[in-house]
Amino acid sequence: MVVGMDPVAMAAGTALVGAMATDAWGQVREAVVALWRRARPERAETVGIELEELRHHVLDARSDGDEETEEALIGAWRLQLHQLLRQNPALAAELRLLLDHHLTPALSEGEQARVQSVVQNATVSGGVSIQAGRDVHTPPPPP
Repeated sequence: MVVGMDPVAMAAGTALVGAMATDAWGQVREAVVALWRRARPERAETVGIELEELRHHVLDARSDGDEETEEALIGAWRLQLHQLLRQNPALAAELRLLLDHHLTPALSEGEQARVQSVVQNATVSGGVSIQAGRDVHTPPPPP
């Protein structure tokens, strides 16, 4: 069975990279490093340094209009967060709190919508579920 990437890790990686270009970056960085201090204290300082380096890359990519580099950086952090959760699944709740209380609030409305479209859940019993990151226009399902 192939297991996909955790949707919270995906959303958090996206939000983290987006938050690097905001005025709230210092607070966001501290919250992310604090997560690492609890999860893998031996890596916390290194992660802090990596985050600062990554921020410079994000700012350069944005000033150059280089969306491909920004997407690559998002992918790298999605993977790091996913691996962190695979090593310690109990951190999922903490990562969700980090996403909800630090990462997402630091973003513009447009970037918040992008992050929120990554994490979608549905439970359907005898009905139809349509999930989308944008507007959906479709006729109602047949009776």
